[in-house]
Amino acid sequence: MDSSPSSPSPPPVNWEALDSLVIEFAKSENLIEDSSPPASPSSSSPSSCSSSSYQYRVLILQIRRLLQFGDIDSAIDLLHLHVPSVLDDHRLLFRLQKQKFIELLRKGTEEDQNSAINCLRTALAPSALDAYPEAYEEFKHVMLVFLYDKDDQTSPVVNEWSERRLFELAGLMTSVLRAHLQAYDPLFSMTIRYLISIHKGFCFRQGISSPITDLTVRLLLEERDLPATPQEGLFEAPPFDEVDIQALAHAVELTRQGAVDSLKFAKGDLFQAFQNEVCRMRLDFTMLDELIHEYCVYRGIVTSAPPNPSCKYNTLLLYYYYYYYYYYYIDCFELTIASAQGPQISESESSLSEVRTESIKLGDTDMDSPEEQRYPCGPTTTHEDCSTSGGIIYKHKQPPKLLQTRGLSDRNKRKRWRGRQQQVSEISSTTTTIDANKEEKYEIMLAIRELTTKGMAAEVVDEINDMDPAFFEQNHLLFFQLKRIEFLKLVNSGDHTRALKVACSYLGPLATKDPSLLKPLKETLLALLTPNDKFVPQSLPFHTLSTTLQVEIGRRLGIEEPQLMKIMRATLHTHNEWFKLQMCKDRFEGLLKIDALKEVNSPLLTDCLSKSSNEICNHNSSSQGTATSSSRMQEDGSSLTQVSSTGDTTTDETAILKVMEFLALPRADAIHLLGQYNGNAETVIQQIFA
Repeated sequence: MDSSPSSPSPPPVNWEALDSLVIEFAKSENLIEDSSPPASPSSSSPSSCSSSSYQYRVLILQIRRLLQFGDIDSAIDLLHLHVPSVLDDHRLLFRLQKQKFIELLRKGTEEDQNSAINCLRTALAPSALDAYPEAYEEFKHVMLVFLYDKDDQTSPVVNEWSERRLFELAGLMTSVLRAHLQAYDPLFSMTIRYLISIHKGFCFRQGISSPITDLTVRLLLEERDLPATPQEGLFEAPPFDEVDIQALAHAVELTRQGAVDSLKFAKGDLFQAFQNEVCRMRLDFTMLDELIHEYCVYRGIVTSAPPNPSCKYNTLLLYYYYYYYYYYYIDCFELTIASAQGPQISESESSLSEVRTESIKLGDTDMDSPEEQRYPCGPTTTHEDCSTSGGIIYKHKQPPKLLQTRGLSDRNKRKRWRGRQQQVSEISSTTTTIDANKEEKYEIMLAIRELTTKGMAAEVVDEINDMDPAFFEQNHLLFFQLKRIEFLKLVNSGDHTRALKVACSYLGPLATKDPSLLKPLKETLLALLTPNDKFVPQSLPFHTLSTTLQVEIGRRLGIEEPQLMKIMRATLHTHNEWFKLQMCKDRFEGLLKIDALKEVNSPLLTDCLSKSSNEICNHNSSSQGTATSSSRMQEDGSSLTQVSSTGDTTTDETAILKVMEFLALPRADAIHLLGQYNGNAETVIQQIFA
């Protein structure tokens, strides 16, 4: 779908901020191997707190699973062992005992029936007396299960027999334990829940067919855990600020009373109440792990595939693997290399029978098994791997320069993906394996991104031209940005002659072809007028440019950008649009680091980066994203046209809150109504109820 001329350009996403959130999530969930030494139990450092939170989350998940499978006794035993104070809440204890009674009868044996009667006498009846006012009536009602079969769908206790009660109880206990132990999910999992929730609501209200529906529906489930409710002593809590009540209610889609109850449970702490409510939203963590792993591989955070444990010489042999692979990639049948001789593996390491290490030499053309020597620790390939998928081919018959300088050190910095451990049954994680051919393409893509991040614009241009001379003809905005960086670096070094040559040869002609580049060109040339002002690398969007370039280079190599990047683009954009409609700032974006994800320190060329990003995202777009006549969204969710909101932003805040409270309306609707009645809240309410 082509971008609409009137569609607003979304700001670039701060992918480094997302990297930080993703790494923190992976460490918190023990998905990657962390080389940092473990903290002592008495330590109060962030790492020890994170480890403690992880253990608590595992405990909560174990209790949740036990309750879902009807093993109430084991769940109560764990509670007694680890968090006995939770059972001081007689309401929870009564619900647990009632469900235990049902599950014993569900088993159907005479022995279990006798156990159920004993549970009724010794545990359920006593707890019903002081649990809550309605508990004794519930106790008498549940005794009817003796008379009605569990398969009788017309019985008055059909809901008591329902297995859904197990999942409701499990969700309730999860909410209670999470808040009690302060064992909240990692920040990123809360952020993505919140963003997807807003995205869904925005698309629904604006009549937009979301282009990432297939991802969001599978990732964020419709069901929510039951909320934890305050104990009786908190029912007389002081009144809360109406601003806090409305902010919480509309952020996580609660009724006003639901928001008040949530604030009571959190003892008036708005942000803790918000975390409690966000964590009630249920994620498919298996899918989230897959998205995180795909993103981590793409960004070079983790290795692309689990290492082969049987290979003792991974690092040394990988050197030969790279060298021979790139030579092989260019010409499968020419194995003539300069006569320089590489290092050999010592005799003490010659026990690896598959590899004839004594014959590995850089100039050796006499190998018995060339594929085995090229891929000593990985899969073998055939001559079909010589194809240059994606349209990129090197002009020179030697390893790419950027990979010669890159070496193995950058690979060794990457962490190894561990996956979700099997502390709890039925928890598993799948990882993506990458074949040798594709792994090398990843290395090319990551090396180019790294050079761009370091501001080595001239080297990046040379390497890309070596790979694909036609690349910049189709990506002139990226070429302009790289040449602009080269120009500023030359000015910074005092070489004005070469800087002007770059401007005359490249920047000027590009701006002539694309008038939208004239403004950034003029801003760039101003650097010549201030020779004493040194070029500051942080003032340029290296990271944003490097990611934009990575996506396009990856696509040319046949590597699609991770689905997580598509989700973040779409949801951050709709987050912007939603709060424009609400005419207010998001109270919770700082807590969830959403503001950091939107913050791109690039005073120049931001518009160009957005335009370039849109071109990349629309490269293979289809008609997947559809919309109503009043609004329309691109495939990646980054382009949107809608009926503009109007309203008096100077309307009294008290009047806005009053209309929101009495009519249970979103902020934007309340502002629109007040605008129609001169900002008088009483008149609005009277007209609605008239």
